Amino acid sequence: MNIQTPRLSLSLLSVEDWAIFHDLHTNQEVMALCYDVPSIEELQDKFKLRTQAWTKQSTHWLCLVITDKQSNEKVGVTGFCLQGDIAEVGYMLLPKFYGLGYATESLRAVIDWASKTQNIDMFTAVVTEGNIASERVLTKAGFTLIRTIGDASTIGNQRYADHMYYLALDAEEA
Repeated sequence: MNIQTPRLSLSLLSVEDWAIFHDLHTNQEVMALCYDVPSIEELQDKFKLRTQAWTKQSTHWLCLVITDKQSNEKVGVTGFCLQGDIAEVGYMLLPKFYGLGYATESLRAVIDWASKTQNIDMFTAVVTEGNIASERVLTKAGFTLIRTIGDASTIGNQRYADHMYYLALDAEEA
């Protein structure tokens, strides 16, 4: 599986991608508004699960590595997890790639692929309160804020609200 955009290549996470996966999940700037940095054991378990084969019946995340075509640098990861007929999307980028539009471009590509190849037309996303850049990505990709859940997450002993986003594709778009 390989999804292409004008600037990016999205490919399945593999055992060779441990370095980018580790870097993303242990970088304080990346994790600040996601969740607490996991232990190495938790991270290894998460990585092992994310590198398993994915099908539409899978209960684990489809995880794709985002690579810049020009530099061949790994930018981050993106993907989704199906919950019934709804896909919860997510993405994480290394800080040096913030603000370049890669998150929006890769998210749109994942949604397009999921719609065309897996017949998925409903998507959700959860963003921790204060993660303005991530909320901007979702809005640019067509998502709408539908609900705020107060005191839903704890990161670094601080409580945060979760912002719930939703996107439903029209029959013409799908």
